[in-house]
Amino acid sequence: MNFEYFIAKRFIDSKTYKSSISAPIIKIGIVAIALGIIVMLIAIATGIGLEQKIREKVIAFNGHTIISNFDANNSQESIRPITTKQEFYPQFSTVNGIKHIQGVATKSGVIRKEDAYEYVMVKGVGADYDWTYFKEYLVEGELPDFRGKRNEDLLVSRYLADRLHLSVGDKISTYFLKDDENKPPSIISYNVIGIYNSGFKDFDQLFVVGDIKHLQRLNKWEDDEVGNFEVFIDDYNQLDAKDEEIYRAIPSTLKTEKVSDRFYTIFEWISIFDKNIYGIIGIMILVAGINMITALLVLILERTQVIGILKALGSSNVSIRKIFLYNATYLIIVGLFWGNLIGLSLLFAQKYFNLFPLDPESYYVSTVPVYLNLGYILALNLGTFVLCMAMLLIPSYIITKISPVKAIRFE
Repeated sequence: MNFEYFIAKRFIDSKTYKSSISAPIIKIGIVAIALGIIVMLIAIATGIGLEQKIREKVIAFNGHTIISNFDANNSQESIRPITTKQEFYPQFSTVNGIKHIQGVATKSGVIRKEDAYEYVMVKGVGADYDWTYFKEYLVEGELPDFRGKRNEDLLVSRYLADRLHLSVGDKISTYFLKDDENKPPSIISYNVIGIYNSGFKDFDQLFVVGDIKHLQRLNKWEDDEVGNFEVFIDDYNQLDAKDEEIYRAIPSTLKTEKVSDRFYTIFEWISIFDKNIYGIIGIMILVAGINMITALLVLILERTQVIGILKALGSSNVSIRKIFLYNATYLIIVGLFWGNLIGLSLLFAQKYFNLFPLDPESYYVSTVPVYLNLGYILALNLGTFVLCMAMLLIPSYIITKISPVKAIRFE
């Protein structure tokens, strides 16, 4: 058996060790490790979860990259059309990592009822539209189907439905102004077929989704013309590189705009989450390391006579240091175990039972989202263990300064 491990195990198993003066300090060190892991797990899981959830909602309404005319204005309304007769449509085969591309158009209008009215942006979509994101947000009714002939089905948000007292099956009149202000507005009578709730008020209070064929008719466009293209990629982390590749693959009359540039303020805000996570991890590891250093020093002080006896019997400084580092390893592992058990239990409870709500006005989500990944959990535990052990190497050098004769006589 490994000599150092054997002695360390005897220290840990001994009753005097558990009732010694160092016992409270050792418990504090274990608690510090456990609390550090709990806080770090929660910070990473909720920070990344919140970042991903907000990002997904913005991308759901805009795609990762938007292709539009160079001379298009900065408003959200489509002004000049783009023909769908492009080499990159309907399959963007010239660039790898493109998941989907779809043609859409937007036009501002006013939904009017007898007792209320709301300004809206009608987003026209067609047969190529990917409803994957909206399936998650649908709270009532069903998603519209625009693969056939032109229809008047409309998807509205819960926010607008509440303000206008709408429910599935209602008919609403939507007014669209013409370029000639002297002419009366165009009116489309829509059928509310579904209600969605993304929790992102900036979009929910503005967007309704209808058939693009209506907007093509109102704008006097051809059937193969759209306002812009929304491009979805497989990996968000490759957004900058893919946007550059897409730009080089499209005609010179068109431009690309990343969703992170169009909504710069939102993406800049959520990028702060990463800095906060790094800060929390650094502080927690530092606190845990300092507590473990204190515990190790107390252990060395308490076992000074044993150190003197081992030196007198011929044990080297390196061998004795290993005994105390084995001891510290045990304490760190105990702290990691309880920290992971409690931290992961809280995160799973939040993930499946939504125990902690958030204000959607401030955070764009109604509950704290949780992101769990085995990779970062293992990396966090391994990193904490390695850093704590590295911090313990320096104080363990105190053992080399202990004289055998003085240590044996130590009281």
